[in-house]
Amino acid sequence: MHVSITVNGEQRGHDVEDRTLLVHHLRDDRGLTGTNVGCDTTSCGACTVLLDGESVKSCTVLAAQADGRSVTTIEGLAEGEQLHPMQQAFREHHGLQCGFCTPGMVMASVSLLDENPDPTEQEVRSGLEGNLCRCTGYHNIVQAVLSAAEQKSGAAE
Repeated sequence: MHVSITVNGEQRGHDVEDRTLLVHHLRDDRGLTGTNVGCDTTSCGACTVLLDGESVKSCTVLAAQADGRSVTTIEGLAEGEQLHPMQQAFREHHGLQCGFCTPGMVMASVSLLDENPDPTEQEVRSGLEGNLCRCTGYHNIVQAVLSAAEQKSGAAE
């Protein structure tokens, strides 16, 4: 099957098997290894990307389902050397340790703030409950998201 997917602003076509998962297409065909394969069961969220602006776990989406659509991965957030505000907030608030869950956590957080630009701490925790981190206690991750929300609302004013 031939698919044409715009990934991080670059539209390209690829031949894929019908059963190819989006996560494997991104990693194996496109060379974008920031999207991690964690559990293959939608439990961990390490593979979270934005599909037409909505966060999805790419281990549950076939590449064929993304045909004609737009995908943003962690590699597509930064603009050159300038980190995306969410990436910068994770850096400043030490919202990562080993880094395995971080790309998915960042992508889910970007989507969360697009849906709810001014979340409470509880709303952040609820919004990220589909993404697991085995290293941290989530406190710094939540603080990073709240900080990015503040930055976003301050920039809008």
